[in-house]
Amino acid sequence: MSMTPTVFVFERLAALIQQLVREDAARHGLLPVHLQVLGYLAQANRYSDIPIAVASYLGITRGTVSQTLAVLERKGLISRSGDDRHGRRVHLSLTAAGESVLAGSWPQRLDELLVAGGADLEGLATQLRTVLGSLQRLNDRQAFGQCRECAHFLGEPGSHLCGLTGEALAVEQTIRICREWSAPAPAMTDEGLSAPPGEQ
Repeated sequence: MSMTPTVFVFERLAALIQQLVREDAARHGLLPVHLQVLGYLAQANRYSDIPIAVASYLGITRGTVSQTLAVLERKGLISRSGDDRHGRRVHLSLTAAGESVLAGSWPQRLDELLVAGGADLEGLATQLRTVLGSLQRLNDRQAFGQCRECAHFLGEPGSHLCGLTGEALAVEQTIRICREWSAPAPAMTDEGLSAPPGEQ
């Protein structure tokens, strides 16, 4: 059975990204999963920088995550800190060494390539999010998404709140990804119908 041109492009992109991850990881004496964890933690907000969220985001077992985090901590690439309100919860963050591993990695190079290419990045992101959401629902995967694009996000000038937890959000947290993310309800048109994706 032959693939449609669009599916073929996705397949090639996935294979190329896997190759880039392997190459970037090898340059630092790491495995691909180590680099993926670092990349995730660089984006995760305070609700999502915990081991169980890492496992869910990457689709790997808690045992694998535990071993991976131990390696990264031993190499000085991540650090752990306690949670003032949840005694047993552990938050993970990148050290300066961990951040330096990600400097110049494939996501940054791809970002630069897309910007230089003059593509409609907002439109492309909208289309890709639609595909991603469909695949996640099809495979019953947790969504994750940027805080400020979440149904729970309550934003006013100078004040941001999480509607799920009722907690205030620092501006820098609102551009990070969250494990509690939910898709916002579709915007309504003047006729009372949901606007098609890309027209909201």
